Amino acid sequence: MAAALDTTTGISRREPNALVARAATSPLVIAAVVAWLAITWLVGLRQGFLFIVGIGFGAVLAGVSFGFTTGWRVWIRDRDPTGFLAQLLAIGLAMVVCIPLIASNSELSGAIAPLSVSLVIGAFVFGAAMQIADGCGSGTLYKAGLGNGFSLAVLPGFIAGSYLGAAHLDRWLALGSLPPVSLPEQMGAGVALIAQLAVLGTLAWWLWSKRKRTDTRWRGRGIYIGAVLLAVLAVLNLLIAGQPWGIVYGLGLWGAKIAAWFGADLATNAYWGRAAQQLHVQSSLLTDVTSITNLGLLVGALITANVRGTARPAARASGKQWVVAVLVGLVLGYSARLAFGCNVGAYFAGISTGSVHGWVWFAAAFAGSFVGIPLRDRFGFSA
Repeated sequence: MAAALDTTTGISRREPNALVARAATSPLVIAAVVAWLAITWLVGLRQGFLFIVGIGFGAVLAGVSFGFTTGWRVWIRDRDPTGFLAQLLAIGLAMVVCIPLIASNSELSGAIAPLSVSLVIGAFVFGAAMQIADGCGSGTLYKAGLGNGFSLAVLPGFIAGSYLGAAHLDRWLALGSLPPVSLPEQMGAGVALIAQLAVLGTLAWWLWSKRKRTDTRWRGRGIYIGAVLLAVLAVLNLLIAGQPWGIVYGLGLWGAKIAAWFGADLATNAYWGRAAQQLHVQSSLLTDVTSITNLGLLVGALITANVRGTARPAARASGKQWVVAVLVGLVLGYSARLAFGCNVGAYFAGISTGSVHGWVWFAAAFAGSFVGIPLRDRFGFSA
């Protein structure tokens, strides 16, 4: 099987024989259809549609190698703004639709969270850890869906950390917290939208003005097409679920269910003992809107990777690096809960729905990346 250069991402991949690719992909597509039918039958049309949206997220992320972590790292190291600009495009497009939708529909809610000490600390630590792990919440999930061994090692730690971070959140909030601030509620939807678009546009101009490389690891317009598709899917997620796209809560819930299976009493916990969380812990995982899109994301990434010939990439790591993978996953999950989300739930969803905490998260996590990138090098991981 020959190697080829992917014209969308510029990353070397295997060029599979068409018949082999079809043979590997067809059973996955059939299984996905069966899973969708089963989900729809068992828990309803909404969850079935969210599963499809999740498949879309996974397909786009894997199809164009859309990475929040990589986009930041490539700009910091090489001053290549391509991946970063694609993120801003996706956020801006989603915001143009999401803010007016939320303002005109009381059934829809934004990703609005408190401005706390835990937010700043959690986002900074998350920004550093995601560079070591080479993936945020969505990046870890979609790469796990590819069969990436390193991400598969990070994921269990991420799940455990998300559960523990939520369980300890009340103690962190006791360090100091201000109420959530929604810009559309404070300024009006139109003014908030214009103000945030101006900031995103200024940031995009600054990134472009500081570029030092004319070549990029992303070839063609695929990364920008992916950004548009992510924005469309994010809007669909908001309309169907009633809330923005998220990752971390679902992973923490998986951890809570596992803890409950092993006999942990969550009813007395300040977070998992709440009525809403107890209902989720005791109900089928398929009823949770974040979990169902997470599951779909894994499936979509796996199908797309088989089509592109990038499934199950070789994972070469030392014993020390495998240990680091598990531990950094734990840090990722824990810090994400302290910060009320990851690059998706806080940065993407927060800014696109007008939450000030999204901007604070972005600033702290981006600063953390400057610490995480040298640590990534120190542990011997590739660029």
